[in-house]
Amino acid sequence: MSAREAILTRVRAATAGTRAPPAAEMIPRAAGTLTEDPLARFRRLAEASGSTLDEAASAAVPGCVAAYLKDAGLTHAAVVWPALAALPWTAAGIAAEARAPQTTDAIGITGAFCGIAETGTLLLLSAGDSPGATSLVPETHIALLPRERIVRDFEAAFARVHAERGALPRALAFISGPSRTADIEQTIVIGAHGPKRVHIILVG
Repeated sequence: MSAREAILTRVRAATAGTRAPPAAEMIPRAAGTLTEDPLARFRRLAEASGSTLDEAASAAVPGCVAAYLKDAGLTHAAVVWPALAALPWTAAGIAAEARAPQTTDAIGITGAFCGIAETGTLLLLSAGDSPGATSLVPETHIALLPRERIVRDFEAAFARVHAERGALPRALAFISGPSRTADIEQTIVIGAHGPKRVHIILVG
């Protein structure tokens, strides 16, 4: 039995008799592998968690971001990862600044190390040109995710981190939809500890 299955077995034993999760939240596995197409599953579960999604070719990303901001009635001023500073934001009508975010910034644009189909989750790694705060401080987080970087599960995500980076960075962020909490009287509050909106653009 793998460490993962051992943990899940203990969790199931501890929660015996509690309400089963909805079928849409269950993870279909066959011989330890997700059977659903990873891209389709990522889209479905990301949307179920409250994210919105779009698709664009690499050259069309700034225009796609601008269209989303216009449709949502949001400002076209954004803070972006330094790693994304070279994209033609100005030509798309976006005033993008590559710097650390401030509490007054409404839009944060980042990349993503990978997408995890298992739960519809984004994985972001902190680095000098990809600061974690850009995905946490602004009320709207826009993430650019290359389609080919969608992996099946968390094991595959960590294997890719080790293969490409050699070691884990100082911080990792797993993002499954907008920030939410039900701490107060079991009432869901969106954006309590982070962005109110998460918009994912699948690139490629």
